[in-house]
Amino acid sequence: MFQLSNPEGLYDPSINAYSHIAQVSPQARLLYIAGQGGEDSEGRLPARFSEQARQALANVQTALRSRGAGLGDVFKLTLLIVDHSEEKLQQWATEAERAWGPQMKPACTLIPVPRLALDGMQIEIEAIAALA
Repeated sequence: MFQLSNPEGLYDPSINAYSHIAQVSPQARLLYIAGQGGEDSEGRLPARFSEQARQALANVQTALRSRGAGLGDVFKLTLLIVDHSEEKLQQWATEAERAWGPQMKPACTLIPVPRLALDGMQIEIEAIAALA
């Protein structure tokens, strides 16, 4: 339902876990997943950024599964990261690699922010998926 690409003339973004372009079929059914943070189903929020990123991705997967989709159906992400740094970018890339594996990652925009909805929240992931 979509095609990801990285055109010549732009740097290879794969090391930072994203693709430059997502082209979506006009027949696609779109799912818009609200920003998911790193809290578990009990509302507990781990202290470490990498653990929050892993849980936020798990939360995105839970939302997707509720509509018959998975991470492979996601073509666009928006990441909100508190006190963004190169270290956090590398931790995010590690978690994205763990989640998506070797396939191309979704198009993505990372937005550094001063804070998020909950005290201690360090990452929020919004996703858009395309289904047949």
